Amino acid sequence: MSRVQNVTVGPGDADQRLDRWLKRLFPHLGQGRIEKMCRKGEVRIDGGRVKASARLATGQEVRIPPLPEPETGQSSPKPGVSDKDAAMMKALVLYKDNHIIALNKPPGLPTQGGSKQTRHVDGLAEALTFGYAEKPRLVHRLDKDTSGVLLLARTRQVAGDLTKAFRARETRKIYWAAVAGVPAPQMGTIKFGLVKASGHGAAGENEKMRAVHPQDVTRTEGAKHATTDYAVLSALAKRAAWVAMVPVTGRTHQLRAHMSELGHPIIGDGKYGGSGQENLGDGWGAMLGGDMSRKLHLHARSISIRHPVTGAKLTVTAPLPEHMERTWEFLHWDPREVPADPFEDLD
Repeated sequence: MSRVQNVTVGPGDADQRLDRWLKRLFPHLGQGRIEKMCRKGEVRIDGGRVKASARLATGQEVRIPPLPEPETGQSSPKPGVSDKDAAMMKALVLYKDNHIIALNKPPGLPTQGGSKQTRHVDGLAEALTFGYAEKPRLVHRLDKDTSGVLLLARTRQVAGDLTKAFRARETRKIYWAAVAGVPAPQMGTIKFGLVKASGHGAAGENEKMRAVHPQDVTRTEGAKHATTDYAVLSALAKRAAWVAMVPVTGRTHQLRAHMSELGHPIIGDGKYGGSGQENLGDGWGAMLGGDMSRKLHLHARSISIRHPVTGAKLTVTAPLPEHMERTWEFLHWDPREVPADPFEDLD
C-alpha cells in the first residue's frame, strides 16, 4: 500500500480528464475504483471534491490516497487491435507529422465508445502510435454515420492546443451533403437555435435535437444558439442539391437539424429526414429512391487550422466515401468543378 501523494499537474497534462490521467500514472487502477475514490472524496483537486470526469489545469495539486500495489506479474494490457483493423486505420491516414494525424473517418465507425459501441476510432487509435509511447488523442468528434476529416493529436500538449482552437472557433470545417430539394436562396445562413427533444429510446425522440426560432432561444430552457452557413454547389432540377456547409457553432446534430428545419433534409438521414418530412421539392423526405444509397450523405470535406507547433496554415481534404462517390457520379456532380471554399470571398 502506497502513501498519500500530492501531485502537481504539469503543462503537458492540462485539459486532460482526471480519470484518464490517473490511469496513465497507475495502470492497475480500474475505472470503477477511480470513480469510487472520487465519490468518497479520497481524490481531491486543490483540496476540493471532484468527479472522475473533471478536467485538469496546469498548477493544480491532486491528492491521491494510498493505493494497493500491483500484484506480482499483474499487467494492464490495452485491448488488442486486430491486424485487419490496424491495416484499416493506417489506410485512413490523410496526413501525419510529429504532432498531428488526420484521418478520413468512414461512415458507420463511431468516434468514441458508448452504449453498445465497442469498436471505435478512439480504441483503434492504438494502431496509430507510429513509434510514440501513447496513442494519439481525439480533439473533436464526428457523428457515427458522418464521414470525413478527423484530427488526432500525438501529444497531450498539442491535444490541449487544438482543443482550445476548436473551442475558440479558430478552425474552419467545410462539410458536403446531398439534400432533398434545392435551398433558396442558394447561399445563406441558418440561425435557428437547438434544444434536445424530450423522450429517449425507441418510444421517444432518442437524443434528437429540435430547432428553435432565434427569437425564442433565450426563453427556451436548454436551448443554445446555433449558426450554419450554406451554399448550393450544384442542383438536379428541383429534386436534389449538393450543398457545402460551415458550422459556425458546433452543436449536436447541428447540420442535420438545420437542413431539416430549412425543409431540405440530408439524403439518408433517418433521424431528421424521414418519410413524414414535408420538405420543398417533391416531398419525398431524405430518400431519392432508385439506386441511391440509404446511408447518410454528409461528409466532413476539409479542415483548415493554424498548426499548433509550426504556426503554418494546414488544410486537410478528404475524398468522398464510396456511397457518396457513387451518388455524385450518378448525378454527374464533379468535385473538381467547385471551389474548395465557396465561402472564401465572404470572409
